Amino acid sequence: MGRAFEYRKARKLKRWGNMARTFTRIGKEIDIAVKAGGPDPANNTRLRILIQNAKAENMPKENVERAIKRAVSKDTSDYKEIVYEGYGPFGIAIVVETATDNNTRTVANVRHCFNKYGGSLGTTGSLDFLFDRKCVFKITRPENFDLEEFELEMIDYGADEIFEDEENHVIIYGSFEAFGAIQKYLEDNHYEMVSGEFERIPLDTKELTEEQRESVDKLLEKLEEDDDVTNVYHNIKE
Repeated sequence: MGRAFEYRKARKLKRWGNMARTFTRIGKEIDIAVKAGGPDPANNTRLRILIQNAKAENMPKENVERAIKRAVSKDTSDYKEIVYEGYGPFGIAIVVETATDNNTRTVANVRHCFNKYGGSLGTTGSLDFLFDRKCVFKITRPENFDLEEFELEMIDYGADEIFEDEENHVIIYGSFEAFGAIQKYLEDNHYEMVSGEFERIPLDTKELTEEQRESVDKLLEKLEEDDDVTNVYHNIKE
């Protein structure tokens, strides 16, 4: 098991510990997906995955349906996905993914968080080289499953790391560009897909003392509290 496994194992999921915030995040992502590819999941691969993600988070079906209807309506906000990058205390690299209908508000809030907690907001793309963007899928482990055989098959579709977790799931990591090919293979071969998303995995990590970590955590937690923020990534060694 490699870097992706260790990262997933260590990463805290507290950013979406609040169910209402989780539903809001998924609702925004559905809005963006519908406006980009239409409201029919059969013809919108991204929307199909988001519906699976919603199920995995126990989001009620009626909430999903409302989100799709709102996205079709002309009265809904026009959300855009915007990424902000900067450094926290002790040179920790931080990437903040957002879905916002008001970039002026969002960038002001993100900059305020960095400034207040000893960091600085950088320019877009300045930290790309520090993170590897991956697609990651979670499927239910089928009966009589041969992991080695599955790995050999998935390599041809862009997968580069596959492992099983403690909850009878198979986790598949691949390049960012392999998302569509992996999704199509899993659907065509009738695997039970639990979720599919993107993650940024740090290529190198920095070790902090407990006291230093507490200082950086204040910034991370404040960023994660913002309603426009969907994901926060960093390169702290766990």
